[in-house]
Amino acid sequence: MTARCLMVQGTTSGAGKSLLTAALCRLFARAGLRVAPFKAQNMALNAAVTADGGEIGRAQAAQAEAAGIEPTVDMNPILLKPEPGGRSQVVVRGVALGSMTFDEYRARRTRWQAVIADSLARLRAAHDLVLIEGAGSPAEINLAADDLANMAVARLAGAPVLLVGDVDRGGVFAAFVGTLALLAPEDRARVAGLVVNKFRGDPLILRPGLEAVAARTGVPVLGVVPWLGRGFLPAEDSLDLEDWAPPADGRLDIAAVRLPHIANFDDLEPLAAEPGVRVRLIGGPAGLPGADLVLLPGSKSTVADLTWLRSRGLDRALREAVGEGTPLIGVCGGYQMLGRALHDPDGVESAVPSAAGLGLLPVVTWFAGRKRTARVRARVSAGAGCLGGAAGAEVQGYEIHVGRTAVGSARPPFVDVERHGRRVEDPDGAVSADGRVLGTYLHGIFADPALRRALLEWLATRRGVPPDPRWGQIGAASARYDRLADQVGAALDIEAVAALVGL
Repeated sequence: MTARCLMVQGTTSGAGKSLLTAALCRLFARAGLRVAPFKAQNMALNAAVTADGGEIGRAQAAQAEAAGIEPTVDMNPILLKPEPGGRSQVVVRGVALGSMTFDEYRARRTRWQAVIADSLARLRAAHDLVLIEGAGSPAEINLAADDLANMAVARLAGAPVLLVGDVDRGGVFAAFVGTLALLAPEDRARVAGLVVNKFRGDPLILRPGLEAVAARTGVPVLGVVPWLGRGFLPAEDSLDLEDWAPPADGRLDIAAVRLPHIANFDDLEPLAAEPGVRVRLIGGPAGLPGADLVLLPGSKSTVADLTWLRSRGLDRALREAVGEGTPLIGVCGGYQMLGRALHDPDGVESAVPSAAGLGLLPVVTWFAGRKRTARVRARVSAGAGCLGGAAGAEVQGYEIHVGRTAVGSARPPFVDVERHGRRVEDPDGAVSADGRVLGTYLHGIFADPALRRALLEWLATRRGVPPDPRWGQIGAASARYDRLADQVGAALDIEAVAALVGL
């Protein structure tokens, strides 16, 4: 039997499509259905790795987790990762095909349609319900002819559509009416319910407006979801950074460099969620003083972001901060920047054949070969500097990077690496002789409670403040998704939503 489908679209980017889809995945999975998420085309710099090494959008991996299943490349068959110069790396069914302009990508539209149809068909054959997330807004009429993510997918799936609006930004009633007015009649007929998201206050205040919108459009309002805050889903794209609001103070202060092409910055979220820990995004040297730790995150365009660092004077400022005793951790692209040099003779990552690194680690990176995407297990070594307090602990992470880094005399912070469940003789990362600077290719390691607690306790000792006993006690993802489902389920007319797909 072919699975039924329900699609969640938004009046704007950032309306809450990903969150609502994850909540519905959890709600219907708890009802005993085999549920799978699907997003035909995603544009994001935060990605996840499937068990077989495929690369998909981070949100779809989280939605699969909410549904209680392993993510697969069929859940996000096309992932676009923006690059400098108006280009994007095109990842199809988990594999990076190359860099394309919009025109080059558009010229292959028929191919992408076939990929999307095949992936959706496989999901529908293996599940009872597929919950489809749109992208941006279906009312972007300038892109309607090239649509691969919104109403074109709804038509392909024969899916009714829930339209989500962000009331926190204002103008939600106009957004609903305007979006519906701009849709073609056959697409407008697919919109079966409206959902107001991110409301702060008493929903009764909205009642006159909700009744008026329903009367004007003929589409019922199926719920008002309250403002739920951060932390239910990993951040997906740069829009999430605009809402990043660190606490005014904290027992510990962590400064993370906001690179222009920052990628997989959800690495920061487990640290930012800890009590008494302030994680700030900085864009220049003025943000460094007072930091207990500096993080140099991943980048989709490492050499371009390294050039940006130098233009801001952050290269000198970072070296001075380390010289004065501030520890520094670089992840993925940040790790590559910390080395002595980055070589790219074949133009794999950029048009720059060679670039000097920051010189804070005795490593050299060569950009060559295919992108490495793998889930990883690793054991923390005793010589891991600021992570040495977790020595012997096994951590899980994932790799998404182009380039191989040769380590000089520094000791690697992680050893006994396993990729795809197989042990390999390929230790990851490097640590400086004084232990202040550490680099690793592994994303996701700060999600490990023992490692995170060890890092924060090490920083607290250096600062001379007592550690917080709550560090490392963040609840499991399963409990987080249950809380999300409970809150969204209470706000929606879930019986009406289920009826849309005949449940």
